[in-house]
Amino acid sequence: MSEKRESFTGKIGFMLSCVGAAIGLGNIWLFSWKLGKYGGAAFLIPYFIFIALFAVVGLVGEISFGRMMKKGIFGLPEIIKNTKIPFKKCLPVIPIISVTGVFIFYVIVFGWVIRYFFSYLTGAINHVEYGEYFGQLAGQAASIPWHVIGIVFSVVVISLGVVKGIEKINKIIMPLMFVIFLGLMVRSLTLPNAITGVHFLLQPDWSMLKDPMTWIMALGQAFFTVGLSGSALLVYGSYLGDDVNIFESVVQTCFLDTMAALMAGFIIIPAAFAFGLDAGAGPSLLFITIPAIFSHIPGGTFLGGIFFLSVIFAALSSAINQLEVPVESVMDRFGFSRKKSAVVVGVVALAIGLVLDLNMNYFGKFADFVSVILIPLGAVISLGIYFYCIDKNKVIAEINKGSNFKTGSIIVWFGRYIFIPGTVIIIILGLIYGGIG
Repeated sequence: MSEKRESFTGKIGFMLSCVGAAIGLGNIWLFSWKLGKYGGAAFLIPYFIFIALFAVVGLVGEISFGRMMKKGIFGLPEIIKNTKIPFKKCLPVIPIISVTGVFIFYVIVFGWVIRYFFSYLTGAINHVEYGEYFGQLAGQAASIPWHVIGIVFSVVVISLGVVKGIEKINKIIMPLMFVIFLGLMVRSLTLPNAITGVHFLLQPDWSMLKDPMTWIMALGQAFFTVGLSGSALLVYGSYLGDDVNIFESVVQTCFLDTMAALMAGFIIIPAAFAFGLDAGAGPSLLFITIPAIFSHIPGGTFLGGIFFLSVIFAALSSAINQLEVPVESVMDRFGFSRKKSAVVVGVVALAIGLVLDLNMNYFGKFADFVSVILIPLGAVISLGIYFYCIDKNKVIAEINKGSNFKTGSIIVWFGRYIFIPGTVIIIILGLIYGGIG
């Protein structure tokens, strides 16, 4: 028998859960090396523009659509049953597969983060060569036990439900993560020569704005950083009451998401400059460059452990949002209990992920296909239907529920003429450049 649908207990729990979904490895890992590679403050200019044009509009649309349906993405066929849209029953499949795909590779990286945290706890990190250490983990059987731990953590939280699991864990770990970030940022900014990195972050290299890749990378970062997918935040919206001001919650989410990314940048980049390391080192930044930074700082083993603990918080909060999409879908389609659904999805995700554990080439191709093609395609399907195919007045009314400041008509206009066409462009650019997120 299917379980009674839960709901968030209040605005704070919902907002922190959205923040938890948005803040993840993208804020700490991708954002920092993009800042380093694409001109520091220059990168922030297009990034802020795209946050306003894509993140806010897309999240308001996705969350309000979920609240309208009171279901996850499988509510889509029912709400469009009287339209002439073809393949109604198949439309939810791509958004579900895309978010599940993200979870499959994301939780592997989550496992790597857990291993690094334990290496700092035991002091083992002090006796390794960082590049070799990471090379012995990524694409190797040594990754599997940590991958399993990441899966188990995620499944346990999701099994506890919306209130006792998703909402409660985010109420605890999100404030803790910001406190840890603040302490680490203060330490980083007090390092010798850290001011050079601060100047890099605050004084734009205007020439970088002439490089199309600066804009393309900022566009991809703005789109992916808040978890836009057409289904991940939609399912959170389905647990939401009519009294919640979605626009306000989304603005708060985007603000805190950006603050987390900037704090990570102000931890990593000034420290990298202080020790003459490459702040734009690319994907190796988190697992090779950052440990090297902490090795130069007095008390670096302790600080590195605290840093990776904060990354665990960020990774877990995003992983449970990704896992919730297929779990809610299994509950809806098959009437399984939440715990049974979580275990089934977790086992399947682990089985598929084992292939990626052992081959970084497969890992990279899978991650690129899911994040560059499937995720934005899922958003186009879900929000394209919401903005174009559902009665405009109903959409505006849904967005305006719980709000004194009526933004529905503005969001719908931007959704139709900026967000959806822009997301199609994101897909095309992703195909051309092989990745923009």
